[in-house]
Amino acid sequence: MQHITAPELAARLHDAAQAHPLLLDVREQWEYDHCHLDGATLMTMNTIPARIDDLDEDAEIVCICHHGARSMQVAAFLERNGFTKVINLTGGIHAWAVQVDGAMPTY
Repeated sequence: MQHITAPELAARLHDAAQAHPLLLDVREQWEYDHCHLDGATLMTMNTIPARIDDLDEDAEIVCICHHGARSMQVAAFLERNGFTKVINLTGGIHAWAVQVDGAMPTY
């Protein structure tokens, strides 16, 4: 599994020359409603096994949660199920709020 920091992901998302990965937010709905990255797709952790066919196995996927633990579990699950381009956002959305977007609410 690959890992990416919040500043590294921000640089990728702001680089028009690079293809953007699928931002897979695996938090709960209330967490997503509180704050999320623009363009992120919400698929709560507990729904991933039932919805795995909704994901493109060949797509680059950045898994996101609050601090990085749940997303790491989802990324590992996806890898065990044949996904090869899975990246975990180190520190999760909290790291994004602290290191990239100080205006983003934290919790």
